[in-house]
Amino acid sequence: MYSNLKSILYRKNIAIKQYAEFLGVSEKTVQNKLHGITAFTYPEFKRTCTLLFPEYNADYLFATEEEAVSEVGRKAVGV
Repeated sequence: MYSNLKSILYRKNIAIKQYAEFLGVSEKTVQNKLHGITAFTYPEFKRTCTLLFPEYNADYLFATEEEAVSEVGRKAVGV
């Protein structure tokens, strides 16, 4: 799940429907992508990073829950 991306969409008052229209896909497709059921395409990733949220780091935007937990674990053990 892409919780950072979901959180930023919420904070910027961008509804799933609006994000879906921006990407040119259905709301269900966006929901599936945000929950990690289906993958974002490179063009969707690129549009999101460059046009919608250029102020955010792409790694941060598209970090998954597993990556976030992994990062916390590395910091805890000093890696």
